[in-house]
Amino acid sequence: MRIVGERGLAALTTRIVAEEAGVTHGLVRHYFGSRDELVREAFRHAVHQSTERPVLEAGTGSLDDFGAGLAGVVAAAPAEQAFQYEMLLAALRRPDMLPDVQEIYADFFQVVGRELQLAGLDDADGSLARLVFAAVDGLVIQQLLYGRPRDTETAIIRLRELLKALRDARRPAPDPDPPPG
Repeated sequence: MRIVGERGLAALTTRIVAEEAGVTHGLVRHYFGSRDELVREAFRHAVHQSTERPVLEAGTGSLDDFGAGLAGVVAAAPAEQAFQYEMLLAALRRPDMLPDVQEIYADFFQVVGRELQLAGLDDADGSLARLVFAAVDGLVIQQLLYGRPRDTETAIIRLRELLKALRDARRPAPDPDPPPG
């Protein structure tokens, strides 16, 4: 992941991976079979790590927890994040990779959708989850480009405010004059 994140997909060879891992080229070939399978497995691993972190799915039902620590995760492993975007671009040019990437993005949409539902935001068609994930995804790219984690955190706070306002606007107003009981 680091090699691709730092040097690009074109620079990746099984020999370079073997050198970086301190193992033989033959062992990498034996274990993964091909460069393409190595790339697919690395991508799956990177995304699995991303979905395992509680940044997008805190599970608390509180919008205050949504996206917490995103800037720190990106700052701690920028090459890992860049690797994922490198894979997305590669999938646009490689139809054989596109289903894997689409499946992984669908997982991200589900993770965000579950968090929104726990926070009281109805999203029956999944469009809100897609929109929110697009915002988070864009913030990661911007942090990689500009290297300003504080801007990412500030934008996440604003996103939370917008989601809270949406949630509150959708809630029915309390009846000012409840029927006598």
